[in-house]
Amino acid sequence: MAFELTSTAFESEETIPDRYTCEGADVSPALEWSDAPEGTQGFALICEDPDAPGGTFTHWLLYNIPADREGLTEGVDTDATLSWGAVQGRNDFGDVGYGPPCPPAGSEHRYYFRLYALNGQLDLPPGATRAQVLDAIEGIILEQTELVGVVGR
Repeated sequence: MAFELTSTAFESEETIPDRYTCEGADVSPALEWSDAPEGTQGFALICEDPDAPGGTFTHWLLYNIPADREGLTEGVDTDATLSWGAVQGRNDFGDVGYGPPCPPAGSEHRYYFRLYALNGQLDLPPGATRAQVLDAIEGIILEQTELVGVVGR
């Protein structure tokens, strides 16, 4: 089997329900993954919108996810350091944690949830930026998978 990222909230390339957008409860969707490669010591998750008017917009950075996790429940807390060990970065809204999709009215955007299986942990403090996370995972990525959702307003 291949390393795979799925959600019970939406199928890949399908619409993300309002509950997980700025039109709803602003909570993160439940995510599940399977078949991580051998040697995985942790995971990093980046959610971003490549269709944003100003260029790629980061909605969520979550890193140092323990290797024994197989998913995230709906509505992950927005604490910088989570009780189960993961750390959250600063999204492009300027906040730590999940920032819900909210494309401009009259447009449809794609949201990429990218999960990286890593052979190490990141030496980054809470609130790291996308650039810092990408730099830190360079050279320790074993495999990556993605789930793409769509939101239109």
